[in-house]
Amino acid sequence: MAAIYRQEIIQDVTLFTSQRAANLYDKLFSCLDFTLPRAATGRRGFPKEAMVCAFIVMKCEGFSQITDLADYLDNNRLIAHYCGFNIMEPLPSYWTYDRFLKKMDNAALKEIMAAQVKKLYEMGIVDASFIGLDSTPVMANTKQNNPKSFAKNKFSKENHPKSDPDCALGVHSASNQHNERRYEFYWGYKSHVLVDCISGLPFYELTTPGNVADSSVAAEILAAANQTVSLKECTFLADKGYDVKSIYNTVKTVYEGEAFIPLNPRGTKDSKALSAGNPVCEAGLAMHKDGKTTDNGRTRQKYCCPFRQSKIGVCPCNHKNWNNGKKNRGCTKYKTVPDDYRLSIDRSCLCFKRTYALRTECERYNSRFKSTGQERLWVRNGTSAANLNTLAHISALAVALAAVLHGSHSYRSAKQLQRSA
Repeated sequence: MAAIYRQEIIQDVTLFTSQRAANLYDKLFSCLDFTLPRAATGRRGFPKEAMVCAFIVMKCEGFSQITDLADYLDNNRLIAHYCGFNIMEPLPSYWTYDRFLKKMDNAALKEIMAAQVKKLYEMGIVDASFIGLDSTPVMANTKQNNPKSFAKNKFSKENHPKSDPDCALGVHSASNQHNERRYEFYWGYKSHVLVDCISGLPFYELTTPGNVADSSVAAEILAAANQTVSLKECTFLADKGYDVKSIYNTVKTVYEGEAFIPLNPRGTKDSKALSAGNPVCEAGLAMHKDGKTTDNGRTRQKYCCPFRQSKIGVCPCNHKNWNNGKKNRGCTKYKTVPDDYRLSIDRSCLCFKRTYALRTECERYNSRFKSTGQERLWVRNGTSAANLNTLAHISALAVALAAVLHGSHSYRSAKQLQRSA
């Protein structure tokens, strides 16, 4: 009798739910197969699997506040039923969702994400041939990030936000133009994502405070992703923030791959040089080679003034190094000899430029990630921030999995999948 009554209620609530939305989440959750520890969430004992599905709905709909999710499920009970909730009883409250994010083990969510990646890899959708690593800023829920706030020293390290003790002061580029050096400070976190540059889907993600350098976690992310999908002979793409010798060596020796990373000038001056590689002095003359020197594990070619050995030569610009009163007069310059893998890469060739162009897929995925409501958080602790970021990536993989299994050509957007539902 109870089963018949429940079926009648489901038929009634179907009338109040968009058919496209109902079909979308029916497909989405029918493709998910995961289990979590049996300890229930909340006083009423909501299943953790249902809570995860609820957050997938939140990310697919692009809600930035948990109140929007609670209202949406309360007004669309059929979707709440697909999530796994008992719609004949009250649905989770705001505080139930909040406690779930605080107490949920992020490692369990990463296992769900890894299972999704493995399934997509077996289906031939994702591939580790071309992988790109990038990070995107995630702003904390604090008044210091409010652009309309006129508080003094908003971005001072001594003025740490009291609302979120786990966040840190970070900086990100405010322009995508290479010739512009515009930066903005923020309080919050970073979401580091390893992306398949062909399918545009994530392999692995890691959330860190905003002050963690991108290059410092690259080896950890590659090692964790390699446990899910083999990265052997991969092509690794990253921006100049990852231009560190250890990353090149890791990709080359550990994974037998190739690294496509532009050089980071790191404040070096753009010195003039001839096509042969000889530097040009301030007088406009080509400098001569004068032996090599080795120090700190690097080999440098020394160049000297062309008039150094001349007894009658005169410096055209009357440089101060020429009039130093010493025997060896004139300017000297040093140029590092490319004896390691990082400096041996030809970044001016067409192959490098065309391959590196695939890295734009990381930017596209970060844009889709922010559109899920992750650009600014509503939670105020590191564990909740990490869980929300992981759930956003899980929702992207769930959409892709549902699209592939149901024959849809678009697996990157929940809206596109909903239109075809």
